[in-house]
Amino acid sequence: MSWIKNRPLNIVLRLQLFVTLIAALVIWFFLSMHDAVSAVLGGAVSVISSAAFAIIISRNKGYTAEGTIRTALRAEAVKIILIVSMLWMVFNNYEDVNAFAFIGTFVLNVLVYSMALFVSDDTK
Repeated sequence: MSWIKNRPLNIVLRLQLFVTLIAALVIWFFLSMHDAVSAVLGGAVSVISSAAFAIIISRNKGYTAEGTIRTALRAEAVKIILIVSMLWMVFNNYEDVNAFAFIGTFVLNVLVYSMALFVSDDTK
């Protein structure tokens, strides 16, 4: 049983993991292992925050418009708090961080996340 019941978010999370892996491999091939770790950390920030958003949204029953809006705002607040705290933790604790690889992979995953609008919720 999946924690994320929203099909578009589930697909986009898998795509974010794939993009993170590809970006890390390309960066490792052209630069170094520390730069690839920076790319993985940048992707992880985006994937973890997106997964938290998707889990909160999946738990919503959606009986009223007010409840749906409240859940969406709560999920977005949790996502933003996670992003800010994880960005701070990486820059504060990882001395060899390559900011270009880290932020680049993070931004790339944010762009991939916006693709959820184009994924159909229909399973047919």
